[in-house]
Amino acid sequence: MLEDDAKCRVCAEKCVDMPLILFSILVIGLTVTGLMLFPQQSMALTHQAFEATTRVFGSVIQMIGFLCVILIGWIAFSKYGNIRLGEGKPQYGNVSWVFMFICAGLGSATMYWAFMEWTFYYISPGLGIVPRSKEALEFSIAYSFFHWGVTPWAIYGIASLAMAYHFHVRKNPGLSLSAAVEAITGIRSVSLAGRLIDVIFLLATFGGLILTITVSSSTISKGLSMLFGLHEGFALEASLVIAVTLVFSVSSWIGIGSGMQRLAHAACGLTLVFAVIVLILGPTGFILNNVANAIGLVMQNFVHMSLATDPVGSGEFARGWTVFYWLFWVTYTPGVALFVTRVSQGRRIKEVICAMVLGGCAGCWVFFGSLQSFAIFQFLGGVIDSPALLDASGGEAVVTMLLLSLPMGKVLAVVYFLLMLVFLASHLDAVAFSIAATSMRNLKEGEDPSPGLRLFWCLMLAAIPLAMLYIDAPLHTLKTVVSLAAIPFILILLVKMYGLIKWMREDFGHLPGHRIEALFSEGHPCVSGDNSQPQLPDIQGIRARLAD
Repeated sequence: MLEDDAKCRVCAEKCVDMPLILFSILVIGLTVTGLMLFPQQSMALTHQAFEATTRVFGSVIQMIGFLCVILIGWIAFSKYGNIRLGEGKPQYGNVSWVFMFICAGLGSATMYWAFMEWTFYYISPGLGIVPRSKEALEFSIAYSFFHWGVTPWAIYGIASLAMAYHFHVRKNPGLSLSAAVEAITGIRSVSLAGRLIDVIFLLATFGGLILTITVSSSTISKGLSMLFGLHEGFALEASLVIAVTLVFSVSSWIGIGSGMQRLAHAACGLTLVFAVIVLILGPTGFILNNVANAIGLVMQNFVHMSLATDPVGSGEFARGWTVFYWLFWVTYTPGVALFVTRVSQGRRIKEVICAMVLGGCAGCWVFFGSLQSFAIFQFLGGVIDSPALLDASGGEAVVTMLLLSLPMGKVLAVVYFLLMLVFLASHLDAVAFSIAATSMRNLKEGEDPSPGLRLFWCLMLAAIPLAMLYIDAPLHTLKTVVSLAAIPFILILLVKMYGLIKWMREDFGHLPGHRIEALFSEGHPCVSGDNSQPQLPDIQGIRARLAD
């Protein structure tokens, strides 16, 4: 094994990391077996682990999330924002680029939360607000905007910029988490510690997918059962997962340009169209007023919402929602960072930040604002009491009821569930690429993992979620699995923060802003797409040019 590792380093050739793949398969297999053989014990163990983890690390995780917001804002408005990530012109148009970001960073479970999340905050609000009060109702959508807003996209942004800088600016080989950590710390990616980092990445990615796939399939299964009388159960949910697996497997085999890009357009474009349809057919004035009010509440209370730990109370809201969500997003950071790096060659750092933070927030807020405001309006009018029905019938059934209460409700419900499947396929396509890239050593700029390897991971991605569907794990257990999977990446996220700042200061800290902007301006030889111009292959070449 060590001889193979040496050959990969010396020859700098792409090769499949078989030890990593085999070990990951072994761990995944044992996890699936344990979940299926000991379901009750597994759920009890995860519950205990969740309580212990969030009590110990909760406030630290909240502070790290707030730090990411400050850091991403500083980078965007500093001279370092003009650094270009690699040579040549951007490969994808702005709309496709942002849509692929959103599909990589958001799962189809977003469509469930877009209808239902406000009910949880209304029943058990944060900030010491009285439950089921007018203030709780107003802050319910504000908290949704907060949990799907600036902080999570800032977390994605920091992780993505560190990976993109490592790969495109410093020209370090390897599009994997361990390769980036090696470039920052010197810990070799082929060492035991490096291998452990990549294994944890794969397991954490699977952990994040558990919540997305299980919530999505359960919601669609319940909806189809209510609409067409289909028998609801594991068979129907498993059939949906398998069907989606086939779709994103074909897309992954085709490639990013032809497959993923089209899926992203379909998923994000049609989802936003659906939000506009709800806005037009629903109570338009109320929706717009509610969205504006929620944005105002978030802006006014952002710092407090970010750092509220309720030290003299139970702290249950902060741990159960804010800490959980930050861990949920952190779980996805390695995979999103790999994917963003792949599709962002030729973009400036400030472009990436703008696309991720502003584009991500706008997409989430439009969708959540429209659907949640409609649900709140139906609640206030006494049409559908979502908080009461949540306990009586379950959130999946409430989603279908809300859809059926729209004009042409049955048609829109079918469209909604189809969109959910497309969104899930698009998201899994991006995740499969990230996992496959981690499984390839010495991947260079402009290279992709082989289609066969991407297809292999597409099939593997359905294993653990199917096991969770089989044992019918409750939402709290799913949240716990996600949270535990994210803990190791808190430390790695801090390492990437340090590395990004260190690299930018070493490479460009001594230069004034106008010199950096001139160096990376359009048409400059080092960033031009014209092959007749001399191109600088690595950061040493850039330094040499700056010294002239």
